[in-house]
Amino acid sequence: MFGQDEAGLQGQGLDLDTGAGKVAPFWARGLGGLWLGPQRLAEAVAAAPVDLFLFLPIFMATGIGLWFRLVLEPGPGFYAALGLGVAVLGGLAWRGPYLLRAPALALAFVALGALACGVRVWLVASPMLAAPYYGPIQGRIIEIDRSQTDAVRLTLDRVVLLELPPDQTPLTVRVSLKGEVKTYDPGATVLVTARIAAPEAAVEPSGFDFRRMAWFQQLGAVGYTASPVVIWAEPGPWEAWINRIRSSLSRAITDRVPGDAGAFASGALTGDRAGISAQVVQDLRDSSLAHLLAISGMNMAFIVGFVFGLIRYGLALVPVVALRVEAKKVAAVVAFGVAAFYLALSGANVATTRAFLMVTIMLGAVLLDRRAITLRSVALAALALMTYEPESLLNPGFQLSFAATVALIAGFGPVERWMKGHHWPRPAEWFGLLVATSVLAGLATTPFAAATFNRTAPWGLVANLMTVPVMSVVMGAGAMALLLAPFGLSGPALWVMGKAAEWILFVAHWVSGWGGAVTPVPQPGPWVIPLITLGGLWLVIWRGRARLWGLAPVALALGLWVMVERPVLLISSDGVLAGVLGPEGRALSTSRGAGFAAEAWLADDGDLTPPKEAALRAGMEGEKGKDRRFQVGELRGVVLAGKGALGRVEALCQAMDLVILPMDFGEAGVSGPCTVVDKRLLSRSGALAGHLVEGGLVLVPVRAQARPWTGNAEPVETVFVAKVTR
Repeated sequence: MFGQDEAGLQGQGLDLDTGAGKVAPFWARGLGGLWLGPQRLAEAVAAAPVDLFLFLPIFMATGIGLWFRLVLEPGPGFYAALGLGVAVLGGLAWRGPYLLRAPALALAFVALGALACGVRVWLVASPMLAAPYYGPIQGRIIEIDRSQTDAVRLTLDRVVLLELPPDQTPLTVRVSLKGEVKTYDPGATVLVTARIAAPEAAVEPSGFDFRRMAWFQQLGAVGYTASPVVIWAEPGPWEAWINRIRSSLSRAITDRVPGDAGAFASGALTGDRAGISAQVVQDLRDSSLAHLLAISGMNMAFIVGFVFGLIRYGLALVPVVALRVEAKKVAAVVAFGVAAFYLALSGANVATTRAFLMVTIMLGAVLLDRRAITLRSVALAALALMTYEPESLLNPGFQLSFAATVALIAGFGPVERWMKGHHWPRPAEWFGLLVATSVLAGLATTPFAAATFNRTAPWGLVANLMTVPVMSVVMGAGAMALLLAPFGLSGPALWVMGKAAEWILFVAHWVSGWGGAVTPVPQPGPWVIPLITLGGLWLVIWRGRARLWGLAPVALALGLWVMVERPVLLISSDGVLAGVLGPEGRALSTSRGAGFAAEAWLADDGDLTPPKEAALRAGMEGEKGKDRRFQVGELRGVVLAGKGALGRVEALCQAMDLVILPMDFGEAGVSGPCTVVDKRLLSRSGALAGHLVEGGLVLVPVRAQARPWTGNAEPVETVFVAKVTR
């Protein structure tokens, strides 16, 4: 049914000719196809000149996306109905009437996406800390990394908290270390006194939901400590062995290649980024080179390609072996083992898992003498990953990784054929393909990167052209160093790797300092990225002139992005901070407190202004550290602060329409006409985003859903702030 050729379709009575008296497919007849009868429409879809298998990940992703939009968590009956629906629709797709097979299969994969989410929720369900905790924590180190503030973090499992029963204790917690940091080994059991709490939800309804991501990762609490970490027990022989190997390799690299270059090389090779400073990360991000640090398709391809070539051509040098063994297949088996080990070593994040699935499919095709790199292999990898981790669809790593891979597979071949057809000289062809690779990957990933990081890097193409070839040197030299280490001959390879890493970091720092290196971008609306994705995939998957229809949703998405309206008022989840959108940008009520929320709000506005400067903007009146008054539309509001704030609510409510109080006002409410947003309300709603409507202001809560990761049993409704007539 999928990917049939023209002769096969004509043999079933479907004529693709668009001449008079023929059945013309709807894509060849424009909008007229929309008026075809059901049978004619189904025939047109069946006769589509495209491999319909490539659309199955889109249908599955649709089911996953719809599931995450549900307000309430479905019950067992919902999933039982989904399972029955998948079985019935699958039967129709397998043995049903021919014209119903494609629609049935599409709906089956929509249902399958939602069903995969339900199974995943059941598999990963674990406690989140119900209330903030301060006291001793015992746990085993399973990961060491760095936070955005450059603090070393320890992720612990086998957690024991004082006087907290096991069924309420998180499976894992993450503690940031403030103060003197020593060297720790994964697998060691430690004791530390720390402050921890459940992960915070998004800072606004459209923002990144860290709490949801942490819930699926079974991370039940995060916090910090300034106390020393005490080693309670050294790791056993098999305790966190893969993490200990990663730590040992990283330490061996940084001992021989000191400084940022060694930390970068270690991060790219092993996934251990604990030694990378925040400034290096910022330089890489501002120069569009952060993908070099993420262990994804490129890193996996360098390692697997190096091993595959080494084994294949190494065997070819031994005539006795070359004549009796199919070196290509032996190399594929060895390369698969290396890829599997590298996946485990790197921590198996989304991008690395996608790369491993692609490599597995590619090496399997080599073993079966089939074409290795196709869009079908990408679709199969996407289906596998969404089945196992459906939440990864919302992960930027998933979006960036698959966008780049699809663009390169779809565009690299035509570019290469065009160059060969025009007889480009070999050096020019090599450079042209390098440029084309960077352009294709850059165009495909720019919308997703801009939506995630609220910035674009216009000089990213230049930086990538200067560093991507050198990155292959880093990975190749690292692999050679690993092979030569048992013989004590790794020194030259590590020296080469260090120099290549130094060049990459030099380019990142240099390019990030150019004028206009970073262009801020506002947070897009909810439909922008889905429309861009759908339009881009249509352009890639469909054939003929009808593929140009994919430009329509892309153009619509870009238009919606340009016209996006940001909330006029934002209130942090603790009530300490509020931000009002004014003519100069968002004005903040304070330069202290809720620092992450302030930075995130400004970034989502497409504003690079530091929070301290945003607190000086017009829009907030009053002295710092005291009550700050503001106006949105015709509504007047105040953010209370300082001692005696609770006692001032009654009086201020007579003059204000909205009072924001960073403490609990109590059950009695307020004897006045205004709306009070206090800590008790915010503890249920999370952060609030205000939008002007006729007659007042609507405050949309972050916790509008009642899902396992939100922490509330019932959905929180919007708060309407009316203009009070006095």
